[in-house]
Amino acid sequence: MKKFKGIGLLLLGNILIFITLSISFTVLSEYVLPAFGIDLRGSIAQQDLLWSFVIGFGGAFISLAFSKQMARMFIDCTQITEPRTQAEVMLYETVQKISSKLDITMPEVWIYDSPDPNAFATGPSKNNSMVAVSTGLMSHLNEGEVRAVIAHEMGHVYNGDMFTTTVLAGLMNTFVYFISRVVARNIGDRNPMLYFATYIFLQIILSVLAMIPIGWWSRRREFAADRFAANTVGSQHMIAALEGIDRWVQRTQFQYESQDALATMKISGQSSSFMQLFSTHPPIEDRIAALRQL
Repeated sequence: MKKFKGIGLLLLGNILIFITLSISFTVLSEYVLPAFGIDLRGSIAQQDLLWSFVIGFGGAFISLAFSKQMARMFIDCTQITEPRTQAEVMLYETVQKISSKLDITMPEVWIYDSPDPNAFATGPSKNNSMVAVSTGLMSHLNEGEVRAVIAHEMGHVYNGDMFTTTVLAGLMNTFVYFISRVVARNIGDRNPMLYFATYIFLQIILSVLAMIPIGWWSRRREFAADRFAANTVGSQHMIAALEGIDRWVQRTQFQYESQDALATMKISGQSSSFMQLFSTHPPIEDRIAALRQL
């Protein structure tokens, strides 16, 4: 029931985002830009570009603004405000100490119910974020390893990785929307069905291709977060954490689905050379090798 509620809320959120962006586009193109001497109303190509820019970046940044709420909508999580167990105290105090050292607002601390040892960080800015760890992480790793994973996620928060990835995603979305609209109009100018089919086909193909630069950038940020964790708690703890996660994955043959709503937040990455092009995380063995070279 909770899953269907989450899907419903997501669909409603997307509809509201589309309506908001459509109104924003109309106001921009019909009133704001003409007031400054920029009239795009007679140019289809320029209108397409403006529409693609508003939808591409607007959707990306609205998703970023509500990323904490969306994450909590998809997972069964509990916020820690007053730690009650030794594990909760360790988790809360680790986030608190790292935040104080970095001089940023302490992120919200959450625990979510999942068997796989994992964690993620999200939020619109380093002073408005959340860090969540799975029950599997707390039960399968020791204290030093858990602290390393938390430090890794705090590295994402401090480095502003959520924001930079959103900017790149907005840019890719803009190109996807613009190219799809222009090509579909040229092919199906007098055939609405052909226009729609071409537009949807190009949307799918270009969206898949857009994941290549986004995945490349995300993998770079994972290595940077690993270095941050190594500098914060020691590389040996981060290596041990990755090795512990890898052992669990190999033992259970757990599969991280690429279409998971939280796929960009996962610790593990694809090992296939082709799938690595689209993966947001490098393979664990590559991350361990990079840490050993520090």
